[in-house]
Amino acid sequence: MKRRTFTAMALAVTAGLSLSGCAGAAGTAPQAQDGKTTLTVSVWNYAGTPEFKALFDGYEASHPNVHIEPVDILADDYPQKVTTMLAGGDTTDVLTMKNVIDYARYANNGQLQEINNVVDTVGKDKLATLDAFNINGKYYAAPYRQDFWLLYYNKDLFKAAGIDDPKDLTWDQYAGIAKKLSGTAPDGKKVYGTYQHIWRSVVEAISAAQNGKDQNSGDYSYFKDQYTMALDLQKSGATLDYATAKSQKTSYRTMFESGQAAMMPMGTWYIAGLLQAKKDGKTNVNWGLAPMPQKDSNGKVTTFGSPTAFAVNKNATHSDEARKFIEWAAGEEGAKAISKVGVVPALQDNAVTDAYFKLDGMPTDALSKKAFAPDNTALEMPVSDKSAATDKILNQEHDLIMVGEKSVADGIAEMGKRVKSEVLGQ
Repeated sequence: MKRRTFTAMALAVTAGLSLSGCAGAAGTAPQAQDGKTTLTVSVWNYAGTPEFKALFDGYEASHPNVHIEPVDILADDYPQKVTTMLAGGDTTDVLTMKNVIDYARYANNGQLQEINNVVDTVGKDKLATLDAFNINGKYYAAPYRQDFWLLYYNKDLFKAAGIDDPKDLTWDQYAGIAKKLSGTAPDGKKVYGTYQHIWRSVVEAISAAQNGKDQNSGDYSYFKDQYTMALDLQKSGATLDYATAKSQKTSYRTMFESGQAAMMPMGTWYIAGLLQAKKDGKTNVNWGLAPMPQKDSNGKVTTFGSPTAFAVNKNATHSDEARKFIEWAAGEEGAKAISKVGVVPALQDNAVTDAYFKLDGMPTDALSKKAFAPDNTALEMPVSDKSAATDKILNQEHDLIMVGEKSVADGIAEMGKRVKSEVLGQ
């Protein structure tokens, strides 16, 4: 399969977070169990994130002298807790990098160990998203998973309407099909041709990716086409309207798994949940995958997403074992382990691809496999100390546009005005 590359902007990010107490005792090494080396790894929501258990169990099975102890942190608290831990001299061995913005801050603060040898051993040409972790030629983390956006679709609804599977769609074609597929199902249920979730990335991140733009620039004129399409889709009834979805806290999973949505742009993380729902008998939707619709019909596929990586704490108790674990997790054995639970690994090779598409319930058609080979995957949000403030403004203005309180033109103008004034200081 093709290697996906993320747009990398390894900028120095200054820490501006207030510090609070964190999970676990900072600076204290856990005791070894039965003579084994106890390797500590920071994670979030351990019980609800099966990839961590899959990796830890797999590593312990092949390394019987090592016991892995997860340092479990609430998902919402994770960035702040890890920041606090590092500031306090915590000795947790391996730190999971939930996003590249935090990674850049920790690396530039000198809180992570350089692991170029690990990256070289795994193979730079095999790790999708690796560019996002390159800071002046040095790597302080290695990605083990990637998430990128593609198009989920209901094969039965397409077939019933006599419409071909959504191959190589432009956004205009996508909107046209969505309108054709909207209506009433044989069981009397309302069917929407697509479902566009309320997140601003559904409109803005994909627009930035496909136009090659920086969301921190203060220039958002390129959002116009996507917003115009999104509003037209809800006006025509081809998607659930934004106000209803937000006020009712509509679950994108419910929309697709209930058969209410014929299509849905969404990230690859949803695959694991969809496979589990099928296994548990909670849905009978006959689903497939297709590449994200494109701005132009030039044969190239551009989408957006985010990587997840492991890093070695500067103050790690077991630095050598931490490096060995990351090498294993980012390599073929780790990739196979998380593939089995429906998570897309960063490592790309034929063995990993075969393992992923052999999952029970996974679609195996050519179009679904093609969806896993975009030509370019841009970061969902740039790595910058300005990103958090920009994101807040863009979210606020996105909400006003989508509920009709501002026109597309006025909302976009206000985004630019506020970001330039409040974030860029212009």
